[in-house]
Amino acid sequence: MVMFGPIGFLTPWLLWGLIALPVLWFLLRAVPPAPLRKRFPGVVLLLGLQDEDAETDKTPWWLLLLRMAAIAALILGFAGPVLHPEPKPAGSGPLLIVLDGGWAEAGDWTRRIERAGQVLDEAGRDGRIVAVIRLTDLPEAISFRSAAAWTGRLSAMEPAAYAPQGAEAWVPMLPAGDFDTLWLSDGLAHEGRDRLAGVFSARGHLTVIEGGAALYALHPVRFGEGAVIVAASRLQSGAAAQIEVIGRGPDPAGIERELARIRLDFAPGQSRAEAETDLPPELRNRLTRFEIAGLRSAGAVTLTDDSLKRRKVALISPGAQAEGLQLLSPLHYLRQALAPVADLIEAPLSTALPASPDVVILADVARLTATEQEALEVWVEKGGLLLRFAGPRLAGSDLSRFEEDPLMPVRLRAGGRSLGGALSWGDAKKLAPFPEGSPFFGLAIPDDVQIAEQVLAQPDPTLAGRTIAALDDGTPLVTRKILGEGQVVLIHVTANAEWSTLPLSGLFMQMLERLAISTRPSLPEARDLAGQLWVPEMMLNAWGEERDAGEVAGVPGEDLAKAMLEGPGPAWPPGLYAGQERRVALNVIAAETRLEPALWPPGVVPEGLAALPEHSLKGGFLSAGLLALLADILASLWLAGRLSGWRRGTAALLILAFLPFAAPEARAQESPASPALRGDSNPAGALPEGPQPGDDFAIEATYGVALAYVKTGDPQIDELSEAGLAGLGDRLWQRTSIEPQPPIGVDPESDELAFFPFLYWPVTADAPTPSDAAYAKLNQFLRTGGMILFDTRDAGVAGYGAATGEGQALQRIAAGLDIPALERIPEDHVLTRTFYLLQNFPGRFSEGTIWVEAAPEDADQEEGAPFRNLNDGVTPVVIGGNDWAAAWATDANGIPLLPVGRGAAGEQQREIAWRFGINLIMHVLTGNYKSDQVHVPALLERLGQ
Repeated sequence: MVMFGPIGFLTPWLLWGLIALPVLWFLLRAVPPAPLRKRFPGVVLLLGLQDEDAETDKTPWWLLLLRMAAIAALILGFAGPVLHPEPKPAGSGPLLIVLDGGWAEAGDWTRRIERAGQVLDEAGRDGRIVAVIRLTDLPEAISFRSAAAWTGRLSAMEPAAYAPQGAEAWVPMLPAGDFDTLWLSDGLAHEGRDRLAGVFSARGHLTVIEGGAALYALHPVRFGEGAVIVAASRLQSGAAAQIEVIGRGPDPAGIERELARIRLDFAPGQSRAEAETDLPPELRNRLTRFEIAGLRSAGAVTLTDDSLKRRKVALISPGAQAEGLQLLSPLHYLRQALAPVADLIEAPLSTALPASPDVVILADVARLTATEQEALEVWVEKGGLLLRFAGPRLAGSDLSRFEEDPLMPVRLRAGGRSLGGALSWGDAKKLAPFPEGSPFFGLAIPDDVQIAEQVLAQPDPTLAGRTIAALDDGTPLVTRKILGEGQVVLIHVTANAEWSTLPLSGLFMQMLERLAISTRPSLPEARDLAGQLWVPEMMLNAWGEERDAGEVAGVPGEDLAKAMLEGPGPAWPPGLYAGQERRVALNVIAAETRLEPALWPPGVVPEGLAALPEHSLKGGFLSAGLLALLADILASLWLAGRLSGWRRGTAALLILAFLPFAAPEARAQESPASPALRGDSNPAGALPEGPQPGDDFAIEATYGVALAYVKTGDPQIDELSEAGLAGLGDRLWQRTSIEPQPPIGVDPESDELAFFPFLYWPVTADAPTPSDAAYAKLNQFLRTGGMILFDTRDAGVAGYGAATGEGQALQRIAAGLDIPALERIPEDHVLTRTFYLLQNFPGRFSEGTIWVEAAPEDADQEEGAPFRNLNDGVTPVVIGGNDWAAAWATDANGIPLLPVGRGAAGEQQREIAWRFGINLIMHVLTGNYKSDQVHVPALLERLGQ
């Protein structure tokens, strides 16, 4: 391709024909020699006569220009002009396409894949071998293959929810020899990028493409001095900018809401901005995530954990101490430790419990009234944590002496144990290392922590299982038992320094932290995470969407601490991790992360990802040339005097008739496609104009057969449902007499369902329960012949059932629907032969169970026929989890959007999925006519019986 400004020519050698235009000018102007002039008297007889067929002796200049313009337009048209053509990578050898594949590319990932796909197609036409890698993947040996081998894999690639780490690890994996590289970069400086770029530049031509959109990242939200502090960074630090950060969390009904909105202002040249907001503790404790409004990437989201929440702790002691004896107060050290990190409630137990505290601490409280005892037991059984400290009162009482008190973890021996004194049992004791399984496991024990006195636990078969901390001689120091959904913990020493030095050490605060008594308003340190296995509860994908962690293995605390410093990766993806008594958020962006621009080798200038759309000008030039030639013919006839009377009318009609065929973008009718994915929001001729705006939905739904899907509110799932039904519609156009219109998304709460014969309902775990009005419309839809295909999309995880969140959501939704008795689809069901003969019904998954309406009990089988004589009804629901929309989905060119299986077997599975969809729609529109006996001979012949 040869470029002339923004226009490129596919066959530039044809442009040499333009050199012939000056020659054409002289040829057309050439005239025969002038005639000889002789005087002849008889010529006077010819004066006054007119010749109807006048001929000119020269071609007019304007006609010459018209002819030259026509010839030039035809030459340019056949040369294949293209406006704003996509740049073709230089070279003809192997081509390596590199994608960073991190969170920073999620916002424009589709455009990046399209750009890479265009380069891949161009390489295929040139016969180049290609390799495609993502730097977020684990390094592996790179091998070049044909471009066709990468087409399906490229479209199935997705970005990771973390940044590339250790890019130089790919250097040993590069193949031998030279190759060109196309690097679609996120524009950020990552570890090892400089070395890898240098190697690429040394091995061949390096082309770098970067996105031009502004890149923002949100740092972990922290709590300090009574305020919530929100900070964000940006890559471009040019002009002033403003963003909004939204805090989300559940309301009292458990529905996620926007709970806070904070504005951040970036000053000119500033790359970081901070803002503070004062939120009530009740509201702050509900926050689960913050996100930058309008951005979809994991870097624009930060999850909150226990570091942002302040627990309400009720402190109860037997009585107030004199002011001069403050250091001897049982609550003094607890106040000092908990006041900065928790909301303290110091009131009688009868007043504190109605305030719904998270923890109740009883410091040397021996006896409670019957009313307080009963109320406290109920509170603990509902999930509360009761922490008790020993003391002289508890040691001198008979509480839990003869039989175990419900609010004590163990039985106690009479009196106490004194260590390190003249009348003691021995020297002061130290703590033994915390055993594995204890919430304190992994904490370092200072040498200066000594126990001088304690209350003793009565030996019991359950004592060992309830001991979570002990002295070095094996004596229990902290015991715990489970009571209902809560727990009771007893520390066998006082809460002050009277019996031990434990309250004077940093270990005291760490033990309270592990018991979830408090939550420090800061990010956890390595020592806080060590010694525990942290199990992921929820993960983030690259677009910042929350996903169930599933069966992801737990992460040791040491590895999690490393990930919080260096950033998440394949082994520890971003999400929310739970320990024994605490939850920790691993976010993509750390507190001190800086967004630095990438630096490239000398001579490498990054190109922009945003390219002008490519347009072929061939049709326009050829049409203009043909119109010019037609005008030349008419002008020549006019100059020759042959364009008079009826001939003028005929010529005008010819011009008008020719104009439609000269339109540069004339196209044949195509099968309808998804407007959202195929760039045609209102295809020409698809919908007539309605008399009123309110009639648009009804006209669109009734213009032809329209397949509908239920909108979930998740843009990714809704787009996939639309693409899936569009792909199925294309197959119906190609293989059957059904010509469906573009699919339509519906909301049962507000849209009329009677227009549609079929609804595809992708069930999500957080799907809302329909209202009574929506249930009324859905039941009417089912009773009047409509069908709903419920797709839980979970067959690849656990099969269909209530074991997944989607299965539980389906049970909740189906509870209000008028659904008949169901059965697993039998082998002789009409769906097995409505259009194709099928034995299984796969989608993206193939192992799921399919449920349909149960056959009548009196359905019998005719003698010699392989099928039962069923009624003529249509099963109102089909339930499964094989993710059919993912298997049906195609783009505007009919290329599948998502992979199914592997290789040829996977494509065969996709074909069977399309056939199941065709059978399904034919079943909806025709009923069970294939169960009639008139079809039996043909079916038996096909079955080979």
